[in-house]
Amino acid sequence: MEERIDASVPGYIFPFEKLEVWLESLALANDVLELLERISLSKHLRLTSQLEGAVVSVAQNIAEGKGRQHRKEFLQYLSIAQGSLYETVTLNEVFRIRRIFSEPESGTIRRRAELLDRKLNGLMNFIRGKSRSSL
Repeated sequence: MEERIDASVPGYIFPFEKLEVWLESLALANDVLELLERISLSKHLRLTSQLEGAVVSVAQNIAEGKGRQHRKEFLQYLSIAQGSLYETVTLNEVFRIRRIFSEPESGTIRRRAELLDRKLNGLMNFIRGKSRSSL
C-alpha cells in the first residue's frame, strides 16, 4: 500500500519555498482568488481569467527563476514576476472602478502588492550586488 504524503508538511523544501517573496506572492494569489470565487462565471469572464493568470504567475515566475542556474536568468524571471504583479495591480484597479471589488478589498490587494513589489526590488538589488561583487 502506497503511503499518502501530506502536502502541508513537506519532507523536502524546494529552494524557492524559502524565499519570502514567493510566500508573499502565494498569499496575494490566495487573497485574489478568494475574491474572484464570488464573481459570477458569466460576468467578466475574460477579466477574471486574466487576473487569475497574472496573480498566480507572480509565484510561478519566482519559483521558475530560482530554479535557473545563473543569476542573470533569475533576475529575468523576477522581472517577469514583477510585470505580472503590475498586471495584477492594474486589473485590481479595473475591478475596483467597476465595483466588482469593494474599496477595502481592493485596498488590501493593493497594499499586499506594494509590499511584494518592495521585496521583489530588494531581492533583485541584492542579487545584482551579489553578482557584481563576485566578478
